[in-house]
Amino acid sequence: MINQTAITNKLATENIGKLIWTYSLPAITGTVVMSLYNVVDRIFIGQGVGPLAISGLALTFPFMIFLMAFGMLIGAGSAARISITLGQNNIEKAEKILANAFTLTLIISGTVVVISYIFMRDALLLFGGTSRTIHYAEDFMQIIIPGGIFTALSYGFNNIMRASGYPTKAMYTMIICAVINAILAPLFIFGFHWGIQGAAWATNISYLIGTIWVLSHFLQKSSNLRFHRKNFRLEKEVVKSIISIGMSPFCMQMATCCVVLLVNSTLIRYGGDLAIGAFGIINSVNTLIVMIIIGLNQGTQPIIGYNYGAKNFNRMFRTLKYAVIIGSCITTIGFIAGTFFSDETAALFTRDKELQAIASKALRISVALFPIIGSQIVITNFFQSIGKAKISIFLSLTRQFLFLIPCLILFPPIFGVSGAWYAMPVSDGLATVVAFITIYIFIRKFRAKPAAIL
Repeated sequence: MINQTAITNKLATENIGKLIWTYSLPAITGTVVMSLYNVVDRIFIGQGVGPLAISGLALTFPFMIFLMAFGMLIGAGSAARISITLGQNNIEKAEKILANAFTLTLIISGTVVVISYIFMRDALLLFGGTSRTIHYAEDFMQIIIPGGIFTALSYGFNNIMRASGYPTKAMYTMIICAVINAILAPLFIFGFHWGIQGAAWATNISYLIGTIWVLSHFLQKSSNLRFHRKNFRLEKEVVKSIISIGMSPFCMQMATCCVVLLVNSTLIRYGGDLAIGAFGIINSVNTLIVMIIIGLNQGTQPIIGYNYGAKNFNRMFRTLKYAVIIGSCITTIGFIAGTFFSDETAALFTRDKELQAIASKALRISVALFPIIGSQIVITNFFQSIGKAKISIFLSLTRQFLFLIPCLILFPPIFGVSGAWYAMPVSDGLATVVAFITIYIFIRKFRAKPAAIL
């Protein structure tokens, strides 16, 4: 059994830079691998099924985000709460949060799956589906939606595994899922000729195996947090504590869902089906970069949360500083890749020259302010990690909702379809400015009166 005291001693005393990489590298590896298999899926679909299949798959983004949002509501919220609780050296409460998270995930994800399946076609039409693309989206979603329960369990409890002191094992979860998907997707698409449905089956099977992996961890005697039957009954205060923190990433995901819906409707109006396909391509590529930052955040969250709970504020702020620098470097690399290798990137997904040209231009525009957006994502995660849900929710909504939606409404009538692409870097820049102002005010208040942040 891993010694909990040894884990917490590391969080409290080990060199910050080394600790960040110890926790973040496995998380980054996992999120990158997971993102890569989504990119590979789209490459297989684009090359093996056709450009309209990519457009059809892009219609499913809001649905996928919607399903993932509920997994993040419980998974991210319980992981952050467990980190804070471990910082307070309260193992019994941490195990109660663990079991309540499982019950909540089953109830909420099960309800969402049923509702999503009933309203699937109506939603896809709302998301911009046309007679040429909606059947691809339906073929994909009628298989993916029932698997949403496994997606939520795998994602949520992998976060908890990492937060409770097992960053490397959490990385293995995502690698296992990604490798299984990477093997099954081409087999199902090209070998069995299942088309876009093959990609959906490969995804569901990989998440099912990931779920078995993470849940078995919390049943083992060697785990420092375990499931106990007495803890599965929901308790109001525990549920409230989970949801209060998880509401930030949940709101961010739901805002993203609304934004993608608006983007799709705008692209259909000003650019047609291939413009939606181009958005599917740039969304896959940009999400890959952002998911590296998410991996960084997953690694720093236990460090920040623990030291906040232990009132070791100097280490908490030093962790934030390191994370901002690393995050900015990562998104700068994404800017360079998206700017100078946009043509080659678009060609990976499709052989259709018209779609390649649209996607290449869109990618160059969308990454224009990527060098600064990494810091915004890190700062938002900082407030989530210390349980400041309202601030985190506000910052989450600025980028995707407060700024991007008005830009999507204002720019396309002036610039045409390019206006949809311009809206992305403009909202990135404005959201980053707000994040820096917020953290500046927070730090000033803390220095004046440290007890005020507790």
